[in-house]
Amino acid sequence: MPLQNLHTHSTFCDGKDTPHDIVKRAAELGMTAIGFSSHSFTEFDLSYCMKDEQKYISECRSLKDEYTGVTDVFCGLELDYYSPIPAYDYDYVIGSVHYINVGGDYIPVDESPKILQAAAERYFGGDMQKLCELYYETAASVFKKTQCDIIGHFDLITKFCEQNPKLIDTESIRYKHAVFSALDELIKSDSVFEVNTGAMARGLRTLPYPSSECLKRIKENGGRIILTSDCHAKEKLLFGFEEAKEALKEFGFKEQMYFDGKAFTFTAL
Repeated sequence: MPLQNLHTHSTFCDGKDTPHDIVKRAAELGMTAIGFSSHSFTEFDLSYCMKDEQKYISECRSLKDEYTGVTDVFCGLELDYYSPIPAYDYDYVIGSVHYINVGGDYIPVDESPKILQAAAERYFGGDMQKLCELYYETAASVFKKTQCDIIGHFDLITKFCEQNPKLIDTESIRYKHAVFSALDELIKSDSVFEVNTGAMARGLRTLPYPSSECLKRIKENGGRIILTSDCHAKEKLLFGFEEAKEALKEFGFKEQMYFDGKAFTFTAL
């Protein structure tokens, strides 16, 4: 079975390892392909985004040549909703929403529970549901904004909910309406939903993004999926893949997408 991960971060953004070390590890694991997806430039937050795009692309191309016949190397981009559209032609694009924008203030949704709570108090009168509604309204248009091939961690805003169950009432009617409205809009696109084990690797979740309810809806409505690890350290390249596969099979998924460098095709889970 072909084995790949397309959501991979290196020292070009906020990853721990160099691209060379990551590809070497991928080859050792017998992976058929590894795709890099550095964070796009965000001028309002320089803490984790890529700052030398040309060098990043050059490094990916060099590794692609070096590992020809061993492991395919792809040069992708994780394009934030609020980043400018890239000038370079990437192999694929992951479209992600990491922030909500309130009056020109960019609030990260995946940095800490305290930031979310403070933002709810400051901008929404303490109504966390309104904050979530804005997040999912933004997420609903991520394909239109980025023309992405892959929809990144759809419900990223729930990153801290397993450890902080009172942070967001994910069972409320308002929350579910916001989630499913966004999800249904994105299912209409030609994008693939990533099943992302990144928060599992960080010890913050026991299940991948998106939630079980979201995955069931994606399956029921003919959406396509691809398993990724949102890797920030080479030791986590395939973290949680087996657990995620078993969960997906329980929801009725038998296949996921595989990227061959030109197109996405179906492959067995």
